[in-house]
Amino acid sequence: MQNSQLDIEVLIIGGGLAGLTSAIHLTKMGRKVVVVEKNSYPKHKVCGEYISNEVLPYFNWLEVDVEALKPSKITQLQFSSESGRSITAKLPLGGFGVSRYTLDHALYLKALSQDCEILEDQVTEATFKDDYFEIHLLSGKILTAKVVLGGFGKRSNIDVKMNRNFLQKKSPWLAVKSHYKGNFSADIVGLHNFKGGYCGVSKVENNVINICYLANFKSFKKYRNITEFQQKIVFQNPHLKNILEKSTPIFEKPLTISQICFDKKENVENHILMLGDTAGLMHPLCGNGMAMAIHSAKLASEEAFKFLTGTVSRAEMENSYSRRWSKNFKKRLKYGRILGSILERSKLSEILTNLLTLFLFVLPVIIKKTHGKKINMTEI
Repeated sequence: MQNSQLDIEVLIIGGGLAGLTSAIHLTKMGRKVVVVEKNSYPKHKVCGEYISNEVLPYFNWLEVDVEALKPSKITQLQFSSESGRSITAKLPLGGFGVSRYTLDHALYLKALSQDCEILEDQVTEATFKDDYFEIHLLSGKILTAKVVLGGFGKRSNIDVKMNRNFLQKKSPWLAVKSHYKGNFSADIVGLHNFKGGYCGVSKVENNVINICYLANFKSFKKYRNITEFQQKIVFQNPHLKNILEKSTPIFEKPLTISQICFDKKENVENHILMLGDTAGLMHPLCGNGMAMAIHSAKLASEEAFKFLTGTVSRAEMENSYSRRWSKNFKKRLKYGRILGSILERSKLSEILTNLLTLFLFVLPVIIKKTHGKKINMTEI
């Protein structure tokens, strides 16, 4: 076995938000953890970059100092339809805005400080046999581990290797993200609808505005480039037109990802506990995918720790994680898909906005359906 390493307790595929959070959790508990991440840090990612305060008790337990990252403090949600009709509501728990560039790098440094090994490499295959995993890397290394956690994002070559079911369905979504300098209230996360998509706007650290939108690829491909699409389609919403026209891009060009799928995914496959987007993608309009990724890392880490200490069997670990994941996220994902299907249709979106304007109490109810409660730390 070439370059074999036989003493890994936990191998985490992907060093994104969920993967790094699990690495910090499990190394804090004294476990030997290796993270395999194909990219170097720090790195920008396509992401809404808003996090609900529900994660703060967990970050405090992990000794991750969010305040040191100088995040924006977000207390309100503003929603607008394609025509620009809008409504604003208070976020029950509130949240904060911080870029993935800054947050992921901080988590990376924290994991390293706790003796987590992080390999800049790529997993090409993960097989399970004789109660161990065999992990093949692009570099030629072969690693073995007792537990594998999957934090490899929305869509990966590992998904293809595993022939995961969601790959059989069409993935019609394209996401575009960039950072800007401009005037925008630091305490608001905006969710603005446009024909065939919706856009999130909020501030992150250093007074920077993050603008990230999801567009139907069928609609997008009619235009020559992102600039033309924004001017012809996104600008139809006057809120977005005003924000974008009065803001200056910081990136040389926007970041994009395609083939985004919101269909159901399995949270345990081939004995791998899936984290964050790898287990199920939260519609960006719900604005809480980052919190869900962090929370899923906690659940998986707790179950993996029980298995590694001999408290439960592998089957019990997998079943417990699957149950807890469904309990915490299944309904939130369902509501997200329902809201997404409404906002994809201009007329329904206008009707929804009009109803929300007339019945102001409904929007806070929708927010609660897509956001969680503060993470319970008594289970650790």
